[in-house]
Amino acid sequence: QQLAAQSLAPTACTTIEEVGSTGVGALTITFLILAVSTIIFITRVGPATSQKVYYYCNVFICGLATMSYFAMLSGQGWTAVAGCRQFFYARYVDWTITTALIILELGLIAGAEPALIGGVMGADVIMIVGGYLGTVSIVTTVKWFWFVISMALFVVVLYALAVNFRDSALQKGNDRADVYGRLAWLTIVSWIFYPVVWLFSDGFASFSVSFEVCAYSILDIASKAIFGFMVMSAHGILETGTTMNQEYV
Repeated sequence: QQLAAQSLAPTACTTIEEVGSTGVGALTITFLILAVSTIIFITRVGPATSQKVYYYCNVFICGLATMSYFAMLSGQGWTAVAGCRQFFYARYVDWTITTALIILELGLIAGAEPALIGGVMGADVIMIVGGYLGTVSIVTTVKWFWFVISMALFVVVLYALAVNFRDSALQKGNDRADVYGRLAWLTIVSWIFYPVVWLFSDGFASFSVSFEVCAYSILDIASKAIFGFMVMSAHGILETGTTMNQEYV
């Protein structure tokens, strides 16, 4: 058994492919954008009534992402994986919580059943864990096994956002459905690119670590900060269900 374990152990890395200056720049810019967004969302919580839950979600989504990016900028939250490649596991801690909160917020906006929202959130968490386990796997077949499991759950999540939640939103009126539709498609489109980046970075190691960081940074800004501001811009409909206030801040 000891010999079998040693045969699976990764070769000691003499050098590690780490994030370069471009990647560090992307981390810095994304950290600042998310931090400022968090502050803005905090200032908007105020005395809001029915909208307060959305603002709290946005605060925690961007706030946790800000902490994740600060950790990566500080040289924390990473390890070397097979292939001697730098792997930022801090972002998986972030994604496990923030993607579930995004689903919660979308579910609340759509007026979906609590059981449905909880089920989709659970599938999402397992999906993220599967992606993490695939990244840290030493054996290639195990890596792709976890990826397939993660993608199967990803399809379930996307279907729920595109169909089940959408049906619930339509029952709340056309204005609410339009707001949900814009938010859902921003989420769906941006989320589809995450596994694409994974395939060519953690999967095939075709992307450099810096390119991977830049790609994830753009996607995180879109799916978290821009998402949050879109929710804020729709506070009129979310409050009354009849009018839309177009102001962002």
